Amino acid sequence: MVAVNIVYNVGSRDERPDLTGMAHLFEHLMFGGSAHVADFDGELSAAGGISNAWTSADFTNFYDVLPACNLQTALWLESDRMLRLDFLERSLEVQRSVVIEEFKQVCLNQPYGDMDHILRSLAYTRHPYRTPVIGKDFSHIERVTLDDVKHWFYAHYAPNNAVLSISGNVSFDQAREAVEHWFADIPRRGIAPRKLPAEPLPQAPRSKTVSGRVPMTAIVIAYPMMGYGQPGYFDADILSDVLANGQASRFYRELLMQTDIFNQVDAAIQGSEEPGLFLINARLRDNGPQAEQRAIEAILSQLARLRNEPVDPHTLQLCINRLESARTFGLLNYLSVAQTIGMAEIHGEDPDAFMEPYRAITPESLQATARRIFDPNHQITLIYRPEN
Repeated sequence: MVAVNIVYNVGSRDERPDLTGMAHLFEHLMFGGSAHVADFDGELSAAGGISNAWTSADFTNFYDVLPACNLQTALWLESDRMLRLDFLERSLEVQRSVVIEEFKQVCLNQPYGDMDHILRSLAYTRHPYRTPVIGKDFSHIERVTLDDVKHWFYAHYAPNNAVLSISGNVSFDQAREAVEHWFADIPRRGIAPRKLPAEPLPQAPRSKTVSGRVPMTAIVIAYPMMGYGQPGYFDADILSDVLANGQASRFYRELLMQTDIFNQVDAAIQGSEEPGLFLINARLRDNGPQAEQRAIEAILSQLARLRNEPVDPHTLQLCINRLESARTFGLLNYLSVAQTIGMAEIHGEDPDAFMEPYRAITPESLQATARRIFDPNHQITLIYRPEN
């Protein structure tokens, strides 16, 4: 078997404020036919393969998995849609309907579906991270034209704005020869410049309370944090593990097991390229202002502990070991290998050196990062209550 992965350096952060959801729509359009291929999935399926894609605020990623003897088929298909899509009104109409239906299903017709929209509008005032990847409103997708599609394609989809990675039962020489055959004649394109406004830090705590058809009260506490690779980023990643990764974590032992406040409580970082958010998500057992206050106080006491006391070396080592174990077992899958080395190339990193910045973390650096991130003046709180 072999995995072919292409990551394009374009995401929802590159969209116009009045035409959001474009990056996600384009992920779908890339399967709607290209210059010489009418049915991407049909051709790949005939070769024994499967394909899929994902879109984030920062990147759009496409991947194919198929028998290694049919590597040429995957490269032919990927090169053809990198060369030129088959810009058809029919394809746009179909994919527009699919994306609008997905928006309604995910954001409008399920509990907490609009929570990400509300949180981002509360956390961001200028940066395009203010809008979820799926878009601000499906009306933006309804008005996308073929000219918009062509402009997006030629401004972002090009060999000089993408990384191709291959993993599996194929030699380097074979892969390189095949890639040169299928991709060498695709011309460079002028990539749209990325000029994103910097998001200012909050000058005072922000909070919002909403209600909806949800089964229990949900609370999100967010703090602005540094973007990928910036000083403190990897410390923040480990701080989220100290709080909420596994049954040895503080949230599990001290909030879930020792109190009657929470049904669940978790911590994570967005992992975004630009400065993003450190997120704490909780679901409460009881509803009402008193239960909400107890929950917030319990969470903030854990954050204060991180600010005031260094994490003990044993806990730090446990988190690093857990991360390295997950990384090692994750790379037993050749698709994970292809995506991992693709993102490492995007970041200009050695994929084999993934653990080095984590091993450089100390209890003192964790405490310094906690003090930097968990500033009470930067706290953003969203409370989502059930309707009465």
